[in-house]
Amino acid sequence: MCRDARWRAAFLIRGFVAALILGTLAASAIARADRTAERHQMVEAIERMRLSVGGDVGDPVFDPRVLAALRSVPRHEFVPHGLSSIAYTNQALPIGLGQTISQPFIVGLMTDLLQVKPSDRVLEIGTGSGYQAAVLSLLAREVYSIEIVAELGKTAALTLSRLGYANIATRIGDGYQGWEEHAPYDAIIVTAAPNHVPPALIGQLKSGGRLIVPVGEISQELIVVVKATDGTTTSTRIIPVRFVTLTRGAKSK
Repeated sequence: MCRDARWRAAFLIRGFVAALILGTLAASAIARADRTAERHQMVEAIERMRLSVGGDVGDPVFDPRVLAALRSVPRHEFVPHGLSSIAYTNQALPIGLGQTISQPFIVGLMTDLLQVKPSDRVLEIGTGSGYQAAVLSLLAREVYSIEIVAELGKTAALTLSRLGYANIATRIGDGYQGWEEHAPYDAIIVTAAPNHVPPALIGQLKSGGRLIVPVGEISQELIVVVKATDGTTTSTRIIPVRFVTLTRGAKSK
């Protein structure tokens, strides 16, 4: 092989190696930005906690669909930028205006207990950051979410739209009154604590439907309400929890 040919071959090899290294670094950067590994670690922590927690939590193993949704939704997109580094720790985090994004375990547990089917229409009371709605949107046909704090509700709507969660409708309003326009719902989830189960939500729940709500003031318990075909309900207390208080009084928009 002549000198020029050897030089060209060496050049091509160096170029290929450089491209391979750059491609690997780019893929690594994308993986870090996507934070898939952190989500998997978060889900593993949630599964361990489910096995150890007391109370009437039902099956100690989560529905695989719920776990898949938790692995998919980028929680770091729903927390303030300054808290992004701890977005996948198994703890509640402040999102401003006196509100929080729930502990991932609680999100997983409430979602699991709701038993959402792909054909379901779900109502969420308390959009907050939008994270719980995003998780539900991967399990249900339609999700309707109400937030009483206008600034939070608008920010969550923008985040959900930016991330492509197209089957979620949001609204600013008083969640205590539900969202009658789209009732009845197969499932209703409340992510703030009233001191009693709101009657409007029972009325908007479909026969056979399930309502998950934290109830109480200083002492709160997570409750599952199931509505029978005759309109009566049965309630099961799950575990003690701590949520922000359900705020009332805003006009719906």
